[in-house]
Amino acid sequence: MLYTALGDSITYGENASSFAKAYPQLAVSALNSRSRSHRVTGYVLARPGWSSYDLLHAVTWKGSSAINQSDVVSVWIGGVDLANAALSSLKNQQPLAIKQILTPYKRNLHAILSHIKSESRAHIICCTQYNPFPNSPLAAASIDQLNYTINEVAQSYNAKIAPVHRWFEGKQAALVYGYRNGKLEDALSLSLPIHPNDRGHQVIANGLTPYLVTSY
Repeated sequence: MLYTALGDSITYGENASSFAKAYPQLAVSALNSRSRSHRVTGYVLARPGWSSYDLLHAVTWKGSSAINQSDVVSVWIGGVDLANAALSSLKNQQPLAIKQILTPYKRNLHAILSHIKSESRAHIICCTQYNPFPNSPLAAASIDQLNYTINEVAQSYNAKIAPVHRWFEGKQAALVYGYRNGKLEDALSLSLPIHPNDRGHQVIANGLTPYLVTSY
């Protein structure tokens, strides 16, 4: 079984203590420890800073061969689309135009899932986005709308939904690397407290593994 994980810095493993501690590798290790008859190989196509447009470009031009051979593909993207706009809004003290962000995002996510469907028979899992700033109403409302869009697009392709936001809800202080006050203003410092720490990656892997098991 080949499992391909598509995404941005979270999937890449930013702020994990090692790449082996990032959730895709942890999930693959967990699956291989469960069964000797079903060996799982993992492939990651993700980079820090990738928006949905960047991932679409990478999937189209770099990922087709891996996707074509994949049995299951997870897609986790959208945090960068939202974060860039939110930080710009915060710095310029302007309202966040969430619809202007989600319209191109939705188009890109449609194109990513459509490409996967056209290239392979892989089962698709779409991951929702957790909120690293639970004490900011703006972040909560924006991420809720992002996750609504993810659900809407995923359902149109019969993709499964991995509700990562539920796994992190109320536990962000323990699961997010560098967590401080849980407010958007925390992101204005040099370090962005948005990625999972090792414990957070383990929570994601634990939650995601059952979705992968049912895919083979």
